Amino acid sequence: MRAEQFLKRFCGAQEGGAIVEFALVFPLLASFTLAILDFSYVAFADASLEGAVREAARRGITGYVPSAGSRDQYVRQRILDAMAPFALDGEVVITTRVYGRFSDIGEPEPFSDANGNGVYDAGECFTDVNQNGLWDADMARSGLGGAGDVVVYQAQVRLMPMTPFFVHLLGRSDPAITLSASTAVRNEPFSLVQEGANGGAIEICG
Repeated sequence: MRAEQFLKRFCGAQEGGAIVEFALVFPLLASFTLAILDFSYVAFADASLEGAVREAARRGITGYVPSAGSRDQYVRQRILDAMAPFALDGEVVITTRVYGRFSDIGEPEPFSDANGNGVYDAGECFTDVNQNGLWDADMARSGLGGAGDVVVYQAQVRLMPMTPFFVHLLGRSDPAITLSASTAVRNEPFSLVQEGANGGAIEICG
């Protein structure tokens, strides 16, 4: 009799029901909240990097040289300052590539295809656009360029998420998330350099 009464009382009891329901729902709610926080953090870092690269390019096109430091440091510091608040794995990698015109971006140095195989072979004549004495598959020069040059700014970082949840959600073994941003601009003033000029490039044979 007592056993039957206990079972009826246990099955009909409502005390603690809310706690049990909360215990079941809380892991899902916490996971969803962490996912939103991490995703927002990564998205904000990505937007900050994009904005910093564009701002660095705006600084670079003017040719302004600060009284303290170099033009290169002045431009790069904008990106470094923007990414300082974020947890990064390693340093911010910043590269700049200089071209004579937009259509040259990513293009190889021109060469005389003597054997007609469509690729550069040792000994064939080529135009040394970047003036390093070697044929390059990308004719870019380093630095920030001169007046009228086209400059490609690129920055890359490895961002550490706020929590490991985002990494586990994506099934990644590497906890860091790689973010990159790039933009291409033409330095001022536009009228001083004719578009397409190779800026002292010479032809090399042999």
